Amino acid sequence: MNADLSPPNDSGSLPGIIGSSEPMKRVYQLTRQVAKSDASVLLLGETGTGKELIANAIHQLSNRKSGPFVKVNCGALSESLLESELFGHVRGSFTGAVNNRTGRFEAAHLGTVFLDEINSTTLQLQVKLLRVLQERQFERVGDTQTIEVDTRIITASNRDLMELVREGVFREDVYWRLNVVPVVIPPLRDRREDIPELVTFFLNHYNEINDRYVVHIQRDVVHALQSYHWPGNVRELQNYVERAVVMATGDEFTMELLPPAVTDTGAIAEAVTSGTTAVKADLDTLANLVVQEGLASSAEEEENLHGKVVDRVEKELIEQVLKACDGVQTRAAAKLGINRNTLHKKIKDYDLE
Repeated sequence: MNADLSPPNDSGSLPGIIGSSEPMKRVYQLTRQVAKSDASVLLLGETGTGKELIANAIHQLSNRKSGPFVKVNCGALSESLLESELFGHVRGSFTGAVNNRTGRFEAAHLGTVFLDEINSTTLQLQVKLLRVLQERQFERVGDTQTIEVDTRIITASNRDLMELVREGVFREDVYWRLNVVPVVIPPLRDRREDIPELVTFFLNHYNEINDRYVVHIQRDVVHALQSYHWPGNVRELQNYVERAVVMATGDEFTMELLPPAVTDTGAIAEAVTSGTTAVKADLDTLANLVVQEGLASSAEEEENLHGKVVDRVEKELIEQVLKACDGVQTRAAAKLGINRNTLHKKIKDYDLE
């Protein structure tokens, strides 16, 4: 059977951002609320969740919308290059500095600068960032002249910055300067009801630029996409839709156009959710132990027992998938629908190394 996906509705969403789920509505509300201020905003979320889109929306809704919106990916540059990128440099300040260069903070005067992957910055650079955050002043690399800017700063991180503070790799004073208003962008797996809208949006986009006409989607495809864990979030979904448009031989988005990572994970998730085999047996065993042996004298003890059973089932599932993937963690993570770092941690926790 085919299902025509209806076009996305507005539902109070922000320009250029798709989704009408409750988690996204909360993001929209907070974004609109904070946009009119000059407060520093810290966007938190996994890679691929759309933090840059939210940053741009904050700028467009602000009183600075007529000013520049300057983006910097802090994780893409070394410390020395990033310092020059942010603050600029003068001629002769280092090898290769043949001309004066305006930095991104200076370029964002009267506008907004968006620092993505702020968690990638070094402690040394964070000291210089702190001065900009506090005083809106800095010097170009190799210069003594102080430059003052009127710039709003929005940052983003795919890591828990407070955890990095505890690890000693992120300055606490910088954290509190950045985290005036935190906005948490939900991962795609927490807003699965938005997937049909997103698929429609990407289908229309890639149909247009590729001169294609893929306008129908099998119901099984919708089910598979909504069952997948999406470690790469919206960016991963966008990739799969583009691939489907390019590879489709007709006007239909079929299961054959999905990568094995999506279809295999759907099968695994369905087996686990249905409570079959070891999962059902373990839960039944737990129930019998609680009732017959009186092992849980309180709700807290019963919850602890349930947690142990869930851990056991998860360990067995991970072990089986690892074996099926010949121990290749990247493949196993894709089949399980989790991030590779998450899988590595679970392997360590369950002593499966």
